[in-house]
Amino acid sequence: MIVCLVSLTALSLASEPPRLVQEQGRYGLFVEGRPYFILGAQIHNSSAWPAVLPQVWPALEFIHANTVEAPVYWEQLEAEPGKFDFTNVDAIVQQAREHKLHVILLWFGTWKNARCHYVPEWIKSDTNRYPRLTDANGRLTDSLSPFGAETLKADQHAFASLMHHLKQIDGDQHTVLMVQVENESGSLDSVRDFSQAAQKLYESAVPEELIRDLKLKPGTWEQVFGSAAAEKFQAYAVAHYIEQVAAAGKKEYPILMYVNAWIRSPDDVEPDPPRSYPSGGATDVVLDLWKATAHSIDLIGPDMYGSGDDAYRRVMSAYRRPDNALFVPENNNEAIFARYPFTVLGEGGIGFTVWGVDHVNTRTDVEPPTAAAFPELVPFERTFRLLGSMHEELSRLTFEGKVKTALEGETPANHVMEFGRWKAVATFGRHEGGNRAGDQPTGVLMVAQLSEDEFLVTGFGARIGFILAHPGLKERWQIMRVEEGAYEEGEWKARRLLNGDECDFGVDFGEAGRVLHIKLGTY
Repeated sequence: MIVCLVSLTALSLASEPPRLVQEQGRYGLFVEGRPYFILGAQIHNSSAWPAVLPQVWPALEFIHANTVEAPVYWEQLEAEPGKFDFTNVDAIVQQAREHKLHVILLWFGTWKNARCHYVPEWIKSDTNRYPRLTDANGRLTDSLSPFGAETLKADQHAFASLMHHLKQIDGDQHTVLMVQVENESGSLDSVRDFSQAAQKLYESAVPEELIRDLKLKPGTWEQVFGSAAAEKFQAYAVAHYIEQVAAAGKKEYPILMYVNAWIRSPDDVEPDPPRSYPSGGATDVVLDLWKATAHSIDLIGPDMYGSGDDAYRRVMSAYRRPDNALFVPENNNEAIFARYPFTVLGEGGIGFTVWGVDHVNTRTDVEPPTAAAFPELVPFERTFRLLGSMHEELSRLTFEGKVKTALEGETPANHVMEFGRWKAVATFGRHEGGNRAGDQPTGVLMVAQLSEDEFLVTGFGARIGFILAHPGLKERWQIMRVEEGAYEEGEWKARRLLNGDECDFGVDFGEAGRVLHIKLGTY
């Protein structure tokens, strides 16, 4: 696992690959030796072809993304056994460089959305050599078995070849930040594999290393895990399979690798299908097992498509762990999700990616890209614009544990943010109660503490006020100075001072949003 326990002053030079740094239970992503927060955009599943790629860049430029997530298709990479075509990969990396973007590659191999739709035809057509997962009724499913030895061998070979090529074309430039190994792995058609080979393993003892790492008593899967045995068994099989694929890739080129997860609905507690998520994937109920099994995977990230501010924070809390950096590799492209990069920063995360941006508009003749060309992306443009110019500063402050956020519509307790002797209080909408009835909550505020009495604040649709957390008997607080401005090449540049109506009733951020430096004092 590529996690470095070092101080900020001992970071790598720009020639070294991106890496995760862990200090005091917090994680940071460092690129070229500097803090980096991923403001990403994932292109549509079928957009990573040289003839189609030109139409994706205007959307990414419009929203001010700094990273593109793009798939690599096993069916294209190895259409014939042992013959590899890297045309698509080369096009992604080269065109991303031309647009000054970093890349996260998504390996669509054995699993894509818990199916086997992206494996080559020569694997799809040979179910004897490359067995399918078998359900409880003996029927073959639309997923490959994680116990297929030849399937694993083929995936390892293909992925290792991809990583070998990636090192050749990018080993000195590090355009590619990370690689996702498979996509939303697991099975939707059966809680586990019921093939003869799988059944024999299911009735056997749980592997000793898993018993040791999870501190459990030895026994068979049902003896150890009871009613959850089937899902735990499937999770171990999938995690063990992906571990071996990732290890083969890292042997060729040891850069950061992660797994994404189709998350579990909190209401889904049934032991058998139908279920809301693929059994065996890295959901919250099997995270400990995955972390104990897939040691070559540097982090596990949840894919977020369901709505609800409090629910979003709950998922972030589940995946933000001492042994796991928080990264959200897929997010719904609905407007409400444009606020959640703030949430991820406030929860100590390293990145946020919105899914399917090029699917919104297919025009390629927009120069420069405008809101009229990409109306559905306007909410993300606003968020990425505010955060993008200072993503290094925010990443550093998040790494230091100095960032908190508040969203309109979530639990009111989150609207009061404590920073030492100060409390920052967020209010939203047209009055203290929030937006007018029927309006969808849109406001958000992010507060970062720069020093004891100084704060960096950004957001939109909100106001902020401050109070003393523990005032003295006659002590009162006051605003010393409010600067509106932006970071330019890492240096704060004030554009104007705010005062009077813009500050006296709470500092107002308007609907367009702004970035402020606020200095407080007492008298």
